[in-house]
Amino acid sequence: MTRRFAVLIALTLLLAGCGDNAGNEFNKGRGFAEREDWDTAIASYSEAIRLKPDYADAFFARGGAYGKKGEVDKAIQDWTEAIRLKPDDAKAYYYRGAGYQIKGKSDQAIKDFSEAIRLKPGYADAFLLRGAEYSVIPGELDQAIKDYTEAIRLKPDLANAYINRGNAYDEKGESDAAIKDYEAVIRLTPDDASAYTRRGYAYQKKGKYDMAIKDYSEAIRLKPDDADAFFERGIAYEKQGDKAKADADFAKSDALNAKK
Repeated sequence: MTRRFAVLIALTLLLAGCGDNAGNEFNKGRGFAEREDWDTAIASYSEAIRLKPDYADAFFARGGAYGKKGEVDKAIQDWTEAIRLKPDDAKAYYYRGAGYQIKGKSDQAIKDFSEAIRLKPGYADAFLLRGAEYSVIPGELDQAIKDYTEAIRLKPDLANAYINRGNAYDEKGESDAAIKDYEAVIRLTPDDASAYTRRGYAYQKKGKYDMAIKDYSEAIRLKPDDADAFFERGIAYEKQGDKAKADADFAKSDALNAKK
């Protein structure tokens, strides 16, 4: 065996060992992340990256840990590096888009969600978040509804897509369509107090105060500290001319808000 060949073998084994060690550190990081020990998880992912600087999955995972800590800028940096190393990774674009969404950078968020969808056309969650971003842009409610509808088509049990689409319909003044979506949310997640509050509000806009009060009361049963439900029920009682019940609900709403 020539000396040069021996050196090549040794170098190959050394690099393989670094890869194994990097994988071990990555797995340790995942274990810490499962226990929500984000600082230790980040330390393990960082060691994996030190051992293997092109470890795209470690950058992605460390970005997730930073995100859980609320360090969104660091998370975006790591997801950007993960994308550079693995440009066809739809989930990295999705998570970076979510990071931009938190930062209020709509154009960049939509661009990333769109790229995630291009890479993975069946990505229901990417349609959901892109719809949420469109919903806050003036004049884009129809596009938001289109995205929520596609998310529902791809994932019929995605409750957040129904409630977001219901909210969009409600904002457009389409109360019947909104009520239908809130009913779907209640069917999927019957303990979701907010769905009852939203449906109650839609009934209230239609002048169906008895049905609105019934929904607000169920929301309050599920979430006794729901100040909004007390307030809206107070308005419904007021519309019915029941001043005593209305005043009682307004007082309860004020008391709950004062505790926040």
